[in-house]
Amino acid sequence: MSSEPSIRVPDEGLIAGVDEVGRGPLAGPVIAAAVILDGVRIIDGLRDSKELTARQRETLADIIKRDALAWSLGRAEATEIDRVNILQATLLAMQRAVAGLDPKPAAAMVDGNQGPRLECRVTTVVGGDRLIPAISAASILAKVVRDAEMTALDAIYPGYGFAKHKGYPTPAHIRALAELGPCPQHRRSFAPVRKLL
Repeated sequence: MSSEPSIRVPDEGLIAGVDEVGRGPLAGPVIAAAVILDGVRIIDGLRDSKELTARQRETLADIIKRDALAWSLGRAEATEIDRVNILQATLLAMQRAVAGLDPKPAAAMVDGNQGPRLECRVTTVVGGDRLIPAISAASILAKVVRDAEMTALDAIYPGYGFAKHKGYPTPAHIRALAELGPCPQHRRSFAPVRKLL
């Protein structure tokens, strides 16, 4: 007998899985992905992106882009996060991701306990990136894209270590922030950054 919670998956129409990456970092965008999986082209190995190596994520991201019925990305930049707060920016990124899907879903299953307002039905699933393959796929896509962007930002803003910690508040990042001060990608509304301004 499984100890996993019982999740009711909508049974009518196309279902999009939605997840985000980047709520916790002190710098960079929050990126959301929405994925509608193809019931015929099954993708093996989908799970929470945090349980995969970087190489596994990149391989799966390529397969998802190739074999999913539809996928789309949405984002909110550091300046938007500062303006509306991280929760609202996350929901905005999710709205943008779902809006980019073609065909449009009849329902969206969103990781977490808060979902964006969408034109389709929304079901939130705590731990959904472990339980719902479409959410796992969205988690993987968002993670691969954001990690690549943070690596690119490392070359533009050297010294912070973005390629290593991806903007998360590691001790090395906090030290660099104290030495160098915030760069344009830092979220001014987050306490460790705000106190240096």
